[in-house]
Amino acid sequence: MTEKNYKWVVSFIVLTILATIGVQLFWNYKEYQINKQRLISEVQQSLDDSVEAYFANITRTGIIKYNVDLKEVIDTIHINSRSKSAFRTKIDSTLKNISKLENEKPILIKEYRNSNYPFYTTDKILPKNIDSLISKVFISISRDSINLKKLDNYLSKELNRRDLTINYALKYDYLKHSQHDSIIRESKNLYLENFPKDYLTATSKSTFLPRRGTLELYFTNEVAILLRESLVSILLSLLLSAGIIVSLVLLLKTIYKQKQLAEVKNDLINNITHEFKTPIATIGVALESITNFNAIDDKEKTTKYVNMSTDQLSKLNIMVEKLLETASLDSDNLNLNYDEVNINALLQSIITKHDFQLKNKTIEFKNSTYDIIIKVDEFHFENVINNIIDNAIKYGGDKITIEANQTKNKVELTISDNGHSLTNANKDKIFEQFYRVPKGNTHDVKGFGIGLYYARKIVEKHQGTIEVHLSNNLTTFKITLPND
Repeated sequence: MTEKNYKWVVSFIVLTILATIGVQLFWNYKEYQINKQRLISEVQQSLDDSVEAYFANITRTGIIKYNVDLKEVIDTIHINSRSKSAFRTKIDSTLKNISKLENEKPILIKEYRNSNYPFYTTDKILPKNIDSLISKVFISISRDSINLKKLDNYLSKELNRRDLTINYALKYDYLKHSQHDSIIRESKNLYLENFPKDYLTATSKSTFLPRRGTLELYFTNEVAILLRESLVSILLSLLLSAGIIVSLVLLLKTIYKQKQLAEVKNDLINNITHEFKTPIATIGVALESITNFNAIDDKEKTTKYVNMSTDQLSKLNIMVEKLLETASLDSDNLNLNYDEVNINALLQSIITKHDFQLKNKTIEFKNSTYDIIIKVDEFHFENVINNIIDNAIKYGGDKITIEANQTKNKVELTISDNGHSLTNANKDKIFEQFYRVPKGNTHDVKGFGIGLYYARKIVEKHQGTIEVHLSNNLTTFKITLPND
């Protein structure tokens, strides 16, 4: 994948993630608003039911009385009210409803006017529920005020019945006639002092309230109720969004890894081509010399060219073996043969083998005063040490220090050099497969980027750990193995 295509894919995935989050937020907000309106309606209905229960209770307590004569004597209900228009409107509406409720002969409603206030009579006995309804209406229109504390008792019961836990306050505004027959507005409230400013409002629509009265309920704590109502939708939305986002992120990581692997593959091919080209070219030159320059008649030259070709073939074989070993590290096909190994003797032998590579560099081995014996696969563990020392010679400074220590439960090996080719940015990547510290487009440093990856895998198969630490121009590789 080209860099341009990769950027397009990344941009598309990022936009998809943002769109997913935006859509889910929009739908959740929309559902929140719908639930909010539903809550206001439910609270308003609770308030209306409480008002009806309030007036129904007043009728049962006999605060207002009226008589119905069973002998068909015309009775009169006297109601004291300052508001003639309010009285007429309420009664007209109620009596109209009464005539609709009666399935039999229509009820005869007669109106008498005395002084400035109208009175209504009926010449038929009304059903009990109609009596109660008229009583509540008569009471509501004959009273300008409401006892908010009593109403609060009914309201709290109604809210509990509907499982609504809210913090609320009540306010009642009404118009009344003053002594000078002028209309004034009065207001009273319950729990409204120090009430939070961020609240919702529900206004009672009950027909039992006086026409010029307004009953409002202010309430808070709606967020908890709305979240409870939308909990399932929110959880499903979060799960859906999380699933989509995680999938897209994993897809992005996969694409990024594939891009990295493609780059590593190309780099590896270039390195392998370079590494293999030198010994192949050397062998070709040796064979050409033997064939074309009569070197076969000169036994000394023949031996020299044959030995040269043999050495180059050995190098090719070693490189092929490394590639094959690396391919088998992630599988279960690699079997370790554990033997008791003297670490001191093994390290001394490895240092001796590297003497010819040192040139202007030195290796110091801080040998312990006692032998350190541990069970390891000698062949693979020796390769681990060889790879680390080989890297120290190639990348490090002019001094390499090797030290071994043993405790009751573990053995620690440290290989340090005074080079500073590693940085904090790439020190955690050097154990990755095929990773090579960037050096530009040069091939002065040999290798495929599999030595330290091989070392990490072998140490892990020994149930150990390998780490690298950088401090004061000192690069230290630390191998820790269990000492059971």
